[in-house]
Amino acid sequence: MSTSADPLAALAALPGVAESVNAVRNAVDRVYGHRVMRRRSNEVTSEAALRGARGSAALAGADWALEEVRRRTDFGTEGEPRTVGAALRLTAEAGQLLSIWRQSPLRVLARLHLVAAGGAEGGEGVGRPRQPGEPVDEPLIGSDLPLPDAEEVAGRLDGLARLLLAGSEAPALVTAAVVHGELLALRPFVSRNGLVARAAERIVLVGSGLDPKSICPAEVGYAELGVAPYMAALEGYASGTPEGMAVWIAHCGRAVELGVRESTAVCEALQRGAA
Repeated sequence: MSTSADPLAALAALPGVAESVNAVRNAVDRVYGHRVMRRRSNEVTSEAALRGARGSAALAGADWALEEVRRRTDFGTEGEPRTVGAALRLTAEAGQLLSIWRQSPLRVLARLHLVAAGGAEGGEGVGRPRQPGEPVDEPLIGSDLPLPDAEEVAGRLDGLARLLLAGSEAPALVTAAVVHGELLALRPFVSRNGLVARAAERIVLVGSGLDPKSICPAEVGYAELGVAPYMAALEGYASGTPEGMAVWIAHCGRAVELGVRESTAVCEALQRGAA
């Protein structure tokens, strides 16, 4: 990452990033201008939350049909049901943490992990960054992406928090992509890091004002684009090169655009009286 006074703004100046930012901004503006949003935005928000949770769970290995997620009420068992339940809980919790995020991003991250783990997963490792020697259960990310040690995790988390609290002129997409990418690359918790990273990205997109009603679920886009491109783009982020960072930001931007497309379809269905 750049060592300039505003490293996030420096990332925004990378080749191709401005195009991604503009494409996202235009897409978001279009869905917010849909006539359904004037009267039924709460319904669109609720549906976007459900679809976003389904997408995030799919990336974590629980690729359930939307209607299955919609109808289920019991997520207390192990395996995929627990993963889907964690994604749903995070989606519900994220919207309540905006004010705290602006004051203490690390406190919010700890809370997100506690929610994702359901208060039990990981034992003493729940709700705090991992300590030396603690293993990480993150099936999506294989050995191709080196796992930073606990000391590096602590230092980089602190740096991320200071960066966010200092503020930036960078577009929301860039900030959200950095938060998402850094948390995935670090895997700071003993489990559920992907779910937490995507929830944190959602908080940034909403809190920045880009998507204040939370109707543009990027998680839908990531799931649609697929795991392999997601991991390839993440490797670009982890490389720290300008080219790699630009690829990751563009991937995040495309995911937001696909999330916008999903909610536009919801708006159209509501307009026709079909949802």
